Amino acid sequence: MSPLFTAHVLRALAWLAGLPGPRLRLALARFMAARALRSNSREARIVEHNLRLAGLDAGLRREALEAASLTLLESLRFWTRPAQRNLGDVRAVEGLALLEAAEAAGAVLIVAPHHGNWELLVQWLARRRAFSLLYTRGASAGLDRFLKLARERHGVRAVPADAHGMKPLLRALQAGGTVGITPDQVPDEGGALWSSFFGVPALTMTLIPRLAARSGATALLAAAERRADGGFTLRLEALPAAVTSGTAEAAVDALNLAVEQVVRRSPAQYQWTYKRFKGQRPGEDLINPYWPECY
Repeated sequence: MSPLFTAHVLRALAWLAGLPGPRLRLALARFMAARALRSNSREARIVEHNLRLAGLDAGLRREALEAASLTLLESLRFWTRPAQRNLGDVRAVEGLALLEAAEAAGAVLIVAPHHGNWELLVQWLARRRAFSLLYTRGASAGLDRFLKLARERHGVRAVPADAHGMKPLLRALQAGGTVGITPDQVPDEGGALWSSFFGVPALTMTLIPRLAARSGATALLAAAERRADGGFTLRLEALPAAVTSGTAEAAVDALNLAVEQVVRRSPAQYQWTYKRFKGQRPGEDLINPYWPECY
């Protein structure tokens, strides 16, 4: 089966999964979370470990699993519906003046953690002007092709997060466009430093301060946070100056602290199903707090 055929099959399945309305989608998310808890699934165990490592209330586990399920169901819909329809879910935008000023000045670097629904944020940004997104490749060629097609049909230029990713992003910024990066991926150690995140050492990318320094882009922190009414509030904030100036160590420390402050506003909306705290320090044994319980 060719990757393109697989991508079209996945798109058809995603379109079907995107049919439920807000109430049914919430009910499905709650069912999925309850099932994960009953079976003590791998995702449930990862969430439990992450909350414990971060010093957060373990009682957030169910809510975090519900939010993760909602994010998946929403994203399947956002990937397969027209952007204009999707953006109807945006109820409010905070910090728009910051973005408008940054766009007027030139290039913009959007730092968007895995909080709320970043796919909606990406589509909203792509409607404004040329937008490039750094993304992690799918686990298979077919899935990767689907993710790329799903995003690019909404005007997003999808750039794989690999050794060659910096060049097209830098060119996009030098041309005065907007680039989006999720700062909480575990990157290759060649482009990362260890920094505290929720008081836990986490391998953190240095790409963001390097891009900002080389392009002169204005860096903003952004998130699409889920509201009680089922819609979203887009929040855009200035990043601390240390993220784009000073030493690399100070930059990643300031970056993680800024992301942590976003997450603490609504901790359950963060992607706690991701193994954020794994990695290996030079000269030390593998650091993997998820082994063996989360495998």
